[in-house]
Parts: sequence; structure tokens; C-alpha cells
Amino acid sequence: MEHSALLFGVAVAMAYVYAFVGGFTDAANAIATSVGSRVLSLRNAVIMAAVFNLLGGLTGTAVAVTIGRGLVDPEAVSLATVVAGLAGAMVWSLLTYSFGIPVSETHGLVGGLVGAGVAS
Repeated sequence: MEHSALLFGVAVAMAYVYAFVGGFTDAANAIATSVGSRVLSLRNAVIMAAVFNLLGGLTGTAVAVTIGRGLVDPEAVSLATVVAGLAGAMVWSLLTYSFGIPVSETHGLVGGLVGAGVAS
């Protein structure tokens, strides 16, 4: 029981870190054009992005359902699979960020989860 509780804690911590990594590597893409062309001030663009990202997260459950059930057989997924998928997605995001290569965080997550699911 201790082992699975520890692994669950690791999975939750990695999910938070992945969200943070996604925020600092990908979030500016949503407002760069509006701010760069001076259509919106930085303050207004950040406020709009925050509001609409929150609304998307609260109302857009179809993507979460697809990632949770539609990619890999749920019976084949364990906490170790989730941790491996998150680790792969984080490494990919940080590598591409360090080389200045634009990448979709969602594609990295899907690739990490599918790869870990196929391997398990």
C-alpha cells in the first residue's frame, strides 16, 4: 500500500510540474500576435488568456475523456504507465524548449501516454 501511495504522489507531482512546464514553454504563443501587433496591451491579453484558458479547462471535457479513455486500453494503464508517459512528455517539452523548437504540449503528452501504454 505504501508503494502505490508514493507512486500516486509522484504522479500528481509530475502532473503539476508538467502543467508548469507547459505554462512557461507554450503559454505565450496564445497572446504573442495580439501583443506584438499592439492590438491588445500585455495586461489585457494576459487577462483574456487567463479567462478563456480557465473556461476551456472547465467546459472542454471531450479532450480529457479522449486522452483518458480513447488512446490506450484503461485496463492496461497503471500508475507507472502514467508516470512514464508524463516523464516522456516533460523530457520532450524541455528538450525542444532548450533548442528553441516550437512544439505542441498536447502532442507531447499524447505521444508520451501512447508510448508508455504500448510499452506496457
